Amino acid sequence: MTLLITIFAAIVSTLVWYVRDDRRELNLGLLCLMFWGASIMWLTDAIFEYAELGAQYFTPAASDMLNDSYLGISVVALGLMIWLVSFLYKDPKGVIRKALTTGR
Repeated sequence: MTLLITIFAAIVSTLVWYVRDDRRELNLGLLCLMFWGASIMWLTDAIFEYAELGAQYFTPAASDMLNDSYLGISVVALGLMIWLVSFLYKDPKGVIRKALTTGR
């Protein structure tokens, strides 16, 4: 489930990156790279787990699927938080800088 969730997040973020003209301002490349990197990591994990378990890999217990889903959602949430902090630090339109200097 972690692999599926991160691949879905990577595909969605890549599509958003592709259609947005202001992708560089929004720092969407970082978001895509984080999600694709996580997808490659989980794919590698799945390959090694399949090599270890064989056909049993495709019949996980319900509790294992639930734990993997929580982990996948947590990875996507952490990636979005890192992207948000990076975006707010970059502050491409100067909104935060203006709010801090004018007090509004």
